[in-house]
Amino acid sequence: MRTTKLIIAITIFIVGSISCNDSNKDMENTKEPVVSTFYFIRHAEKDRTDPENNDPELNQDGLGRAIHWAEVFDPIDLDVIYSTNYERTSMTAAPTSVKKDIDVKYYDPKSVDIEAFKTSNEGLNVLVVGHSNSTPNFVNNLLEIEKYEHMDDHDNSSLFIVRIIDGVATDIRLKMD
Repeated sequence: MRTTKLIIAITIFIVGSISCNDSNKDMENTKEPVVSTFYFIRHAEKDRTDPENNDPELNQDGLGRAIHWAEVFDPIDLDVIYSTNYERTSMTAAPTSVKKDIDVKYYDPKSVDIEAFKTSNEGLNVLVVGHSNSTPNFVNNLLEIEKYEHMDDHDNSSLFIVRIIDGVATDIRLKMD
């Protein structure tokens, strides 16, 4: 009788241990993935009346496009907005910034530490406003491949979306004309 109780106790312990291990595996498998989504746009149409001006504002079409971008991003729960520190990029980001009540953070595309950028924005929805050269470069760096070339100087309607799910990046480029 004592041996039978001991065998039953050991069996219960073993079955319980296996069940606990299986439930831990189930808990690990139900863990939510970490999703970071990055939206990249180039500044809207700039004023080209003074070719010597290295920091022009937006023209009327550009102001309209900046407002349109705010409408595009309206249904998206943005957490952060980044822009280079130029009039045309700041003006492009402004309507979205105001509509979302998010202060714009300025970045220098020449000195972005891509790993630090990914880490500090992990799990967030991020808008990045840049230029015809810096936008595709930034996207390529996030993807860790050279996929996109510099944008045409009159391309102000491309939207690049990079989604990183548990460290795996996917992307798409849309034209929002």
